[in-house]
Amino acid sequence: MGLALVKNLREARAPLGAEEIEEFETDVLAGFVLARAAAGLVDSTIRNDVSHLEQVRGWFERPLWDMQPADADAYFGKVLRQAKPSTRTSRAGALSVYFEFLELRHKVEIYNLTGRVVECPLDEINRPRASVEPQLRIPPTEAEIDALFAGWRGELAVCRKFAPTARNYVAARLAADVGVRINEMRMLDLDDVRWELGHFGKLNVRHGKGSRRRGPKPRLVPLIDGADRNLRWYIEDVWGNFDVDHTLPGAPLFPSERRAGGGAGLRATADVFRRSLAEAADAFLPTWAGRLTPHVLRHFCASRLYLGGMSLYAIQELLGHAWTGTTARYVHVHAGHIEEAWVRGQQRADERWKGLTS
Repeated sequence: MGLALVKNLREARAPLGAEEIEEFETDVLAGFVLARAAAGLVDSTIRNDVSHLEQVRGWFERPLWDMQPADADAYFGKVLRQAKPSTRTSRAGALSVYFEFLELRHKVEIYNLTGRVVECPLDEINRPRASVEPQLRIPPTEAEIDALFAGWRGELAVCRKFAPTARNYVAARLAADVGVRINEMRMLDLDDVRWELGHFGKLNVRHGKGSRRRGPKPRLVPLIDGADRNLRWYIEDVWGNFDVDHTLPGAPLFPSERRAGGGAGLRATADVFRRSLAEAADAFLPTWAGRLTPHVLRHFCASRLYLGGMSLYAIQELLGHAWTGTTARYVHVHAGHIEEAWVRGQQRADERWKGLTS
């Protein structure tokens, strides 16, 4: 009995032309964007990743799946040699995630079409490392922050656009009071304010920043330290000035003043919050002009709560950090906090020795 002839069911394909390769590459990138959106990443994060990929593609001048470790060595070792560490690690992170997508979704297809085996060109040898010395952001003192917000409150009575100014003021207060990130804040819906939870109410931060680019990490943020009063005033007296239908699902907590033509309304952008805080610092806290950012307000929040007696673990939960070590870098003590703790320790030691040396 003879052996049967086995036929390969994979049909041989003719090599793709340049236009077909370009169309396929565009489709793959569009699929990557859709997949990241499905994972829950905010639009700004997806845009940043795509921008990084376009930068690498522009230098490489070929589809990224053709990159080899030697190409990555040349790009990160020469082209980005003098770039900021944050730029290098962000670009490497975007490239790694994209190649993970290619390997999971298109590895066989790319091999059948081009004969190329997809493999990430970054490995343990050439992968850019983050800076080992994190930037120290020592925040303003409590008196300085009080002066900033006092001046900002006074502006509300005379400003030309009351609703946007009050919105930006409350957003900055939330960053200083409970440490909510600006990109987390702008994604809040009106329904995310849960007054029935806890002693003061809580924010359902559905788009919390996740670690290591793993997508959103939701958390509940209690409205402590007066954040409940500021937010209640904003919702009751300010929010209704925007052209937003509160009965529709997805109505933003911090809407844009631009008209959306009905519906749930547009969201204020992160740049609006950053710019308004910078302008307020120029006007009411000039010693911090050009240096006060929403992230500095998070550091202020952590430092003030720690000095007020809140544990490091509780602050970690509030800020949404994965590691207590990260939270520890946010805590900066002013005045004589450390010295006073040392003195109290010496006094306790003296008390223990009393009676033994007499």
